[in-house]
Amino acid sequence: MFLFIILEVLVPILLLILLGVVLQIKFEFDLRQFSALITYCLMPASVFVNILNVNIKADVLLQIIYYVVLYSIILIIFSHIICKYLKLNPGQDAALKNSISLMNSGNYGLPVSNLIFSHNPIGVSIQVFILIFQNLLTYTYGIYNILSTTKTFKEIIISFLRLPVFHALILGIIFNYFKLSLPKPILLPLNHLADAFIAIALIVLGAQLAKIKINFFQRVITWSLVGRLIVGPALSLALIYLLHIDGIVAQSLFIASSFPTSRNTSTIAMEYQVEPELHAQIVLFSTLLSAITVTTVIYLSYILF
Repeated sequence: MFLFIILEVLVPILLLILLGVVLQIKFEFDLRQFSALITYCLMPASVFVNILNVNIKADVLLQIIYYVVLYSIILIIFSHIICKYLKLNPGQDAALKNSISLMNSGNYGLPVSNLIFSHNPIGVSIQVFILIFQNLLTYTYGIYNILSTTKTFKEIIISFLRLPVFHALILGIIFNYFKLSLPKPILLPLNHLADAFIAIALIVLGAQLAKIKINFFQRVITWSLVGRLIVGPALSLALIYLLHIDGIVAQSLFIASSFPTSRNTSTIAMEYQVEPELHAQIVLFSTLLSAITVTTVIYLSYILF
């Protein structure tokens, strides 16, 4: 399992990040333009397509919703307490809160779930739902944290409502709920854009890292890693037992809690120029170290559930 996570999940991610580093050193791209491409084109397409294809039974869905909402609220409270204790500046405050609460359920979580639950589709469906919930959390709470460093609450709401990803979320929910379908000439380009999102986002992340000074012992990074990779799974296990969740659902939720910080935290930080280098470093370090923590959690999930 450890070898799978290294070769099938971690190495492809790191190769795309490395490609971004090399390209940025050679060509010195204007990363704001790439950030705009991701935020206003690729990301909305990815969110819409993921919501369109999710399929979970109502009773299981209610159980998962109850869990993920409670899990997210507790992590958010925990991150706020840590930020108060550390007395961070607004940019670092946003980085720490987002890095603990938002996890990479997409290009990291889905491949892991596809392997583990290859003979039980409900496990993959749960991961897709978590991906959708994480997208919703990222583009509400995550963007609020970023924008609150420079904008009023009213300006934050207006900025959020203008984002294409918000409209993609609403449309995706409507199309899924009413079982609507899109004509193939429209759906195919959307699928192509959704497929491009992961690669472009990781290359841009690498480009961000190309000329920054890596500082593993920066206290925000250290607390981010502890919160995301250690506190996250520990909290998940406690809630699973508290809510009496078991079987495949428990396994899927527990494994999902161990994933590293979402790469989207780096994307939105770069879009709004709020500590983009710090966000990028957190994503990189949490991705590297997650090979150990994710493997451990997967092993425990088999024993416990």
